[in-house]
Amino acid sequence: MKNNNIKEWYLENFQHFTKANIDELSELRTNAAKMFEVSEFPTKKNEEWKYTNISPILNHEFVPSPNANKDVTKLSLDKNIISNLEVHLLVFVNGIFNKVLSKLNNLESDVVVDSFYSQLKSKNELIRKYTINLDENLNSFALLNHTFTYDGFFIHIPKNVTVEKPIHIININVDDNLKPLVQPRNLIIAEENTEANIIYEFVGTNGDEYFTNVITDIYVKDNSRVNFIKLQNESNTAYHIDKTDIHQTGSSVFNHFSLAFGSKINRNDINAKLDGENIELHLYGLYLGNEDQHIDHHTFINHAQPNCVSNELYKGILDDKSKGVFSGKILVDQIAQKTNAFQSNKSVLLSNEASIDAKPQLEIYADDVKCSHGATVGKLDEQAYFYIRSRGVSAEAARSMLIRAFIDDVVNEIKIEQIKEKVNHLIFEHLRREEF
Repeated sequence: MKNNNIKEWYLENFQHFTKANIDELSELRTNAAKMFEVSEFPTKKNEEWKYTNISPILNHEFVPSPNANKDVTKLSLDKNIISNLEVHLLVFVNGIFNKVLSKLNNLESDVVVDSFYSQLKSKNELIRKYTINLDENLNSFALLNHTFTYDGFFIHIPKNVTVEKPIHIININVDDNLKPLVQPRNLIIAEENTEANIIYEFVGTNGDEYFTNVITDIYVKDNSRVNFIKLQNESNTAYHIDKTDIHQTGSSVFNHFSLAFGSKINRNDINAKLDGENIELHLYGLYLGNEDQHIDHHTFINHAQPNCVSNELYKGILDDKSKGVFSGKILVDQIAQKTNAFQSNKSVLLSNEASIDAKPQLEIYADDVKCSHGATVGKLDEQAYFYIRSRGVSAEAARSMLIRAFIDDVVNEIKIEQIKEKVNHLIFEHLRREEF
């Protein structure tokens, strides 16, 4: 299907959608639809998309109208619950908040953990303050999300509050023969001197076909510390596009994990601005690819103020005909002296047909900085493999041990043991299933 035809499909759906949803964001949606109409979906001729062909996404007429009446019995919620860990639980089905499945108990005073739509209907002024403006440089996928902005999660942590229990958000996506377009619009605001742990999980049943197109804005203000773990384990025939924008101010610490295991095409754009002194930003990524999966991570970090630290560590394991992409850019403004910025992407290819494209970049305008970047690709260490085998270890166990050693420095950065156990379980369930 040509770009213009698929745009016409979505714009026609928008006419019905906007009549049914008149609220504080109606003007924003209309403006986004106008911008979407004249935009073009990216092609491999676009530098930022040269390694990722999104035409399979454009060949489907995904249905954007919200519908929460989905049967979730085909995917048990229980198996996605983190064992032995009390959490505040938000559950979404095809992008729509499900109050029955969610459990929000004993939140700290004035902390808001809710659905985006609920807060929009309550006329929460923060929704309008943080979402009303449209960036003229948004690509077609981001504009598509804004055009149909409806639900997602909303988290607001007031000053001087620590959220003791982790916040676990689960998106259950189900085809139901409708090919849904699932478009979460998420907002996190951690005010000054706050702490929180957030797990954002996407799940789906293999064989289901749908398109997740998500935007998450994260504000981490002075002296706050937030850990954010995104766990993407969607259907192997689904598509997933993610845009995450991180805004940090003075002396804040933000840890972001992107764990990408599912979907046929997965694109993650992670953009961060360090707009204050003494900020720490840590981006960790782990991607597992098999069959013909395509997993793409693009990161952009803007060091806008002095005395800040950023650290990126991404690792990939690719088998069969799967393909990985890592493009990471660090921009250091002239004012940002005493910057420390480090970036590393390492990949292991388990077949001759798997591949990785890596593009690390530094753009530095300050002269008193410490910056480094690098990308490596290779096979599992054969000498180590044969040594382990010589000790009487089976071939499968030897390979698992080497893979575990390769990924441990990413997984071990997850400090809550129950979450780490869940991630390890999913990793090795994935590896066993694909017989890596």
